[in-house]
Amino acid sequence: MTQVPLAGIVVFELAGLAPCPFAGMILSDFGANVIRVDRPHTHSTDILARNKRSIALDLKKPAAVEILRAMLLQADVLLDPFRPGVMEKLGLGPTDLLKKNPRLVYARLSGFGQQGSASAAAGHDINYLAIAGVLSMMGRHDQPPFFPMNVLADFAGGGLMCALGVLMALFSRTKTGKGQVLDANLTAGTAYLTTFPYLMQKHGLLWEGPRGSNMLDGGAHFYEVYKTKDGEYMAVGAIEPPFYAALLKGLGLDPESLPHQMDSDEWPKMKKTLAAVFASKTQAEWTRVFDGTDACVTPVIHFNKRVADDETNDLPRHHWPRQAAPPSPAPILSRTPARPVQLDDTSSPFLTSGQHTIEILSEFGYKGSAINDLLSSKTVFDASQDQGSRL
Repeated sequence: MTQVPLAGIVVFELAGLAPCPFAGMILSDFGANVIRVDRPHTHSTDILARNKRSIALDLKKPAAVEILRAMLLQADVLLDPFRPGVMEKLGLGPTDLLKKNPRLVYARLSGFGQQGSASAAAGHDINYLAIAGVLSMMGRHDQPPFFPMNVLADFAGGGLMCALGVLMALFSRTKTGKGQVLDANLTAGTAYLTTFPYLMQKHGLLWEGPRGSNMLDGGAHFYEVYKTKDGEYMAVGAIEPPFYAALLKGLGLDPESLPHQMDSDEWPKMKKTLAAVFASKTQAEWTRVFDGTDACVTPVIHFNKRVADDETNDLPRHHWPRQAAPPSPAPILSRTPARPVQLDDTSSPFLTSGQHTIEILSEFGYKGSAINDLLSSKTVFDASQDQGSRL
């Protein structure tokens, strides 16, 4: 039987917003035993609960804090999504826990880091993009900066960077035997993602002009999105000369009659030319034209909608898929792959608060009578209590 790479790693994820659950999901996808710590009687909107279990603790009660502390002494990783100081007030800060469990990887996810005047400030994806300098580079020329959906800061700069940091800390532990504290703040993580454009701009290469006027930020006609006859879109990324030549060939344009590809003064005019051509065919027709070529032209595919097939045109090459690739664990490992993901499963993706409380307490050494006392005192909560369950 193939073993998942993080088998045996115990992770406690304190319930929080998108970055923390995503980091936990990555770890659970690759085999970690991820236990989410919920508040009692809460209805979480987190759908990133794949392969996780839930224990509900009322951390306002000292007894519940002691239960969590005892379990963390046996844990490998803690994912802390709270603002700086919250865990310290509970007596569960990294200094305290690492004294008792020096192998613990204590991962702290925050918007602006653990230090400085901004560390306690509230924020969302758009704010982290703004402070990291990323937002200033995004958008059309002579228009306000344009923010993407919250994939960039929350999930890439936050959750993904946190999971990467946890893996590096676990690897370091194999050599030193010691855990450590991980500051996975979304602003710094997002800034790290922009190393390439930052250096290019600093050295006056691809980002010489204002926002939206450069090669990769919407200025060039050969790196753009064009509307098709049926109201769909095609994405064009024909940067290199051979790819650009393939683009012009597919569009039926004579390169001899056109300005040089890199003449940026002509880019606005060339955009209009390409826009008119792309508007003459449907997305399916253009997909078929560029199938199997190196023009770097692809259909803009919706999550829940296939690219139409034009049955009047024979021999579809289907170089490109007709439907968006489903979000699955990545990267793909040959010997120890992630757990299989069933995205077409019709069951609810939500994890109920306290769904596995009794099960988890039992695993960590609590006996039947002790668990019943904790349930009766409402120190812990088990979802099955609604049906009157007791041990």
